[in-house]
Amino acid sequence: MTVLSDLLAVVLERGPGAARRADWGRRPVEELADALITAHGETSGQMLAEKILTRFSAMDDAAKVVFFHHLAEEMNLDPGAARMALDTYETAPSRQSYRSFLKTSEAPRQELIRRLNRVEGATGALVEMRADLLRLGRGVPELEALDLDFRHLFASWFNLGFLALRAITWETPAHILEKIIAYEAVHAIDSWEDLRRRVQPEDRRCFAFFHPAMPDEPLIFVEVALTRGIPGGVQPLLAESREALAPERADTAVFYSISNCQAGLAGISFGNSLIKQVAGDLAADLPGLSRFVTLSPIPGLMDWLATMDIEADEADLPALAAHYLLNAKGAAGAPQDPVARFHLGNGAIIHALHAGADLSEKGRTQSGGMMVNYLYDLRRTAERHEAFASADSIAASSAVKSLAATGETKLKGA
Repeated sequence: MTVLSDLLAVVLERGPGAARRADWGRRPVEELADALITAHGETSGQMLAEKILTRFSAMDDAAKVVFFHHLAEEMNLDPGAARMALDTYETAPSRQSYRSFLKTSEAPRQELIRRLNRVEGATGALVEMRADLLRLGRGVPELEALDLDFRHLFASWFNLGFLALRAITWETPAHILEKIIAYEAVHAIDSWEDLRRRVQPEDRRCFAFFHPAMPDEPLIFVEVALTRGIPGGVQPLLAESREALAPERADTAVFYSISNCQAGLAGISFGNSLIKQVAGDLAADLPGLSRFVTLSPIPGLMDWLATMDIEADEADLPALAAHYLLNAKGAAGAPQDPVARFHLGNGAIIHALHAGADLSEKGRTQSGGMMVNYLYDLRRTAERHEAFASADSIAASSAVKSLAATGETKLKGA
């Protein structure tokens, strides 16, 4: 196969289109994109796609912005054509009129992205391209609209059916372990020894989702501690001197860190599926597990207190944190805290709050040292997810609700 591929490359290099292909290196990348979207030959199209991706990766930010604007403006949909096609379909619905409507209602840049993805390794390159778009296009309406096309396609390409769950162990290849260290976003991994303490002991687990087109790039991973009882702090879980627990003695699985790895996949949700799949696998392997909880930060708490002009002392912080989680709202009435939105949206319940639970600098700065357990009752997650999605209903234990009421009283008296 390799010999045939090499022979084909030589033929193409010397064939009738060789002069045109040589010219590609001198033409603006925007012209190459226009050529790709109208290309008929599969081989020439793949060569164009490879050239575009290579050129884009070498661009500075200013050139990338120009490229994105070209896609957003010159490859936008034609509202008039879409309107006409819809009118035709409404008047005379048929296979042909529906096909015409579908074609005109999709921006041509979606087809460009699909054609770019035909090159080996292109999926990862397109994820990086979207990361650049999110970074450079924030607040620019036409570029934010362009991002919807990337997001629409990625939602299909990274569907759960394509993802593979892998255990991350001390025997996992070093180049992937290095990425686990780099991508850890909740509790920084300070060294290889720190990583070993999180993946090697028998009462520790780590799992990650991978996509077949990006086999060496974790998309999201979760770190799990097997414990007896629900822990109220993260430092004991990470301590160098702790004694490992025999897994069969554990009654609780604690999801203490969940990290998204790819900035270009922002808004593509894997966490819900990851937690439920890992919980299901652990329950099957360790029948003694009766609880599945998180030990989560409250990253918006201290900023919220600052906007409320409140300087909370340590004794008042749990009640104020409970009130914040249950009552502080952001856009469209959803909880203001991003971690709360994530777990409540997955069907979890706010189970318990812990003061002095994260004594790291990050934990104190963002959460005032507070942490929260979100409890996943696998029998009721679907029901609670639906209640949250349809009515922003927040499930919380009676203890947390009582704390929140105290917090509301303290706020009124402040």
